[in-house]
Parts: sequence; structure tokens; C-alpha cells
Amino acid sequence: MKLSALTRISLRTVALAYLFILLVLPLIIILWRTFEDGIGAFFDSITTPAAVSAFQLSLLIVVIVVPLNVVFGIVTAIALVRGRFPGRNLVQGIVDLPFAVSPVVVGVALILLWGAGGWFGGLEDAGLKVIFNLPGMVIATIFVTLPFVVREVEPVLHEIGDDQEQAAATLGASRWQTFWRITLPAIRWGLTYGVVLTVARALGEFGAVIMVSSALPGQSQTLTLLVHGRYINDHNSFGAYAAATLLMGMALVVLLFMTLLERKRGAK
Repeated sequence: MKLSALTRISLRTVALAYLFILLVLPLIIILWRTFEDGIGAFFDSITTPAAVSAFQLSLLIVVIVVPLNVVFGIVTAIALVRGRFPGRNLVQGIVDLPFAVSPVVVGVALILLWGAGGWFGGLEDAGLKVIFNLPGMVIATIFVTLPFVVREVEPVLHEIGDDQEQAAATLGASRWQTFWRITLPAIRWGLTYGVVLTVARALGEFGAVIMVSSALPGQSQTLTLLVHGRYINDHNSFGAYAAATLLMGMALVVLLFMTLLERKRGAK
């Protein structure tokens, strides 16, 4: 069915207006409120001890979470694609669980498990404090970012098949040699894309992290918690906008990297 020129223009106008109101306009307002006092005020706001600590903590969580998710994601994807075992469908469902469960619910569940009165609460008596500390924030972030590497690597494994892997095994290659020389190069684009998505999700996580963090400035406050704390607790709107702009800048860098990867993968 062909649409008239007027109908096409109307649909495009509605779509552009929708995107402008929901996406572009809020970003313009944030940028305007951030830089209305000049770039110097912005840099002063994002270089306070609390802001620097929040930035470092966010990066630390990313540095911890990404390698763990890479290892888990590759192993799980290979097991789901190459393996046939009882409970395979259950594992498929568990991998997608973070997409269905609210991050706040995840935080509450972690408190029930790792909190003082939880199943593993005895660890605090041994000197390992999980909840309201870095380990709890890392666990929460791992949970919400768990599916990305798996779901990006899995279709690539389906696409390449296992013919080359079987040929390598026939020629006497060990499993590690087969993985390192054949499987890993074949999945590198999907893996890299999954890593980028994991980084983006880890940087922007709020719901699960706020439940398991004390949100104390300079101790357990990430960039997202810094925005929340400045706006809600300190009533520092400018500081909240500045921190949000910093976080948005990091997100744009990740988005640009994702776009470049998508072009390279399409070229390949």
C-alpha cells in the first residue's frame, strides 16, 4: 500500500516531534542549565572531591564487572549453543531474567541474601561487608549487565557453526587452542559489542545500586548516585546537572564507539 506524500510528511513530523520532546528537548535543557554559568563553573562542579570519587568508583565498578561478564558470557554462550544438557531452557530463561526483573527488586533481593540478617549475612562477622559497600554494588551491577555478552555472542556462534572447530580437533588441536585461534577471532565483533553494552549499562545503573549502597560522598557514591544526591538531598540543581552532563558525555562516547563497531562489523 502506497502512502500519499501528505501522509508520509505527517508521519515523519509526528515521529520527529515525538523524538524532539522526549529526547532532544530534555538534553538541551540539561546542557543549557549546565553551561549557563560558563564552562569554568562546570569544571569546578565535576572536579570536587565527591565528583572525582564518584567518577573513579564508577570506572572501578566497570573495570571489575566487564571482565567477569566477559568470562561468564563466553562460557555460557558456548554452553548454550554447542551443548545439549538437561536444564538448558532453564538457563536460557535465567540469562534473560535481568531484563524482566526491576533493578530495585534486585537490590532488595541482594539485601535479603547478603544483608546482616540474610542467608550470607554471617560474612560480615568475618570482616567481609557486602551490602552498603563496594562488593554489593559490584554484584548488583553484574546481575543487571549479565545478559549482554551472552546475547551478543550466542547468535554469532550459531552463524559460524562448528565445522572449523571440529576440523581443528581432528588435526589434534586442544580445546584451548581451538578456542583461542578459531572461536575467539570469529566472535570478536559480537563480544566487543557486548562489552560496550555492558559498559554503558554499568555506568548508568541506578535502581539496583542505590539499594545496596550507602551513597556516602567519597565512599560509595557512583556518578548516578551523585546526580541523585545533589538534586534530592543537597538541593544543588546545578551540581546535579553538571554530573548528569558528565555522565551523558561518557554515554555519548560509548554510543559513538558502538556506532563505529557496527560499521566495522557490517563492513566485515
